[in-house]
Amino acid sequence: MEAERVGERLLITGGAGFIGRHLTHALLRRGHYVRILDSLIEQVHANGAPPSGLHADAELRIGDVRDASAVRSALEGIDKVVHLAAEVGVGQSMYAVDRYVSVNDLGTAVLFQQLIDQPVRRVVMASSMSIYGEGLYRDTDGRLVQDAVRLPRMGAVGWDPVDRQGRPLVPAPTPEWKQPALASVYAITKYAQERLTLTLAPAYGMEGVALRLWNAYGPGQALSNPYTGVLAIFASRLHNNQPPMIFEDGLQRRDFVHVEDVAQAFMLALEHPRAPGGVFNIASGDDRTVSDVAVLLAAAMGRPGVAPEITGKARAGDIRHCIPDIGLAQEVLGYSARRDFTEGLVELAEWVAQQQAVDRVQHARRELEARGLVA
Repeated sequence: MEAERVGERLLITGGAGFIGRHLTHALLRRGHYVRILDSLIEQVHANGAPPSGLHADAELRIGDVRDASAVRSALEGIDKVVHLAAEVGVGQSMYAVDRYVSVNDLGTAVLFQQLIDQPVRRVVMASSMSIYGEGLYRDTDGRLVQDAVRLPRMGAVGWDPVDRQGRPLVPAPTPEWKQPALASVYAITKYAQERLTLTLAPAYGMEGVALRLWNAYGPGQALSNPYTGVLAIFASRLHNNQPPMIFEDGLQRRDFVHVEDVAQAFMLALEHPRAPGGVFNIASGDDRTVSDVAVLLAAAMGRPGVAPEITGKARAGDIRHCIPDIGLAQEVLGYSARRDFTEGLVELAEWVAQQQAVDRVQHARRELEARGLVA
């Protein structure tokens, strides 16, 4: 599919982050102009410094998405917006409540308040699979179950959801129509960001799109941030000769999608004429257990004998299984995940070997335990 036109001017909020940097490279290759608004928070960017992977041809403006004047200035002359600016992390969101709600939801509100006076053609925002909570399941009779729940402290008898008769439920691919089940503060904020985008954009003559992202991975993720993507957290532990730490029993299933495939999805969402008004799952389409992923990554990093540490404990806000149905993105946007997972792990391992990573996982675990969020 050809682009709508080349030479558009795009603003990426949070564009100095992991996904933003990869998207910036893709947009610049297409001949677009890219402006980035990013606050460069220290949890993601060491010492608040711009990351080394930031493209030199992108215009970087350091500012907070909650600062109306910074947003107003960043929107000048812009055709389209990608809204990535957000606090990320299920666990941390459960105790840094005001921070997550402020950055994610107030930040989105400030962005749209400024867009009322300076409208653009299209706004594409980064949502999350976390809004589904427990994904879609089937019961033993083959019926779909949208409201699967787990009882607190269920690990002694089994971690998986069961139906009202105590029978096991089997995870099924989760489509966009599955009702939200907001199990964490992070999930609540992402859903609010979605609704603000899809409500306000058309009200003011703009087009809105939401991409529900699964677990993105790849070179360039913040290795010293213990609340980032799980593969980066595992890689940081292994890089420091520590075992990956896994909550529950390690058999929870996830989908891992390469950041280049995520960038491709944003390109499609920015350009495709059928994208506006849509919500799309963006993932690889292949799910794996978290424990298997930890073992594969250890092997790719040359540490095949380092087995993951299975805690046998649950973390508040976590879900058991959520595997994606990406049929809508394939049908409407022409999206497909191109990167092979095994090759992606090798690439990640090679990049990590050249990095410095501070292992803060135990600190993050103590923060959760001190607040009674691990049981």
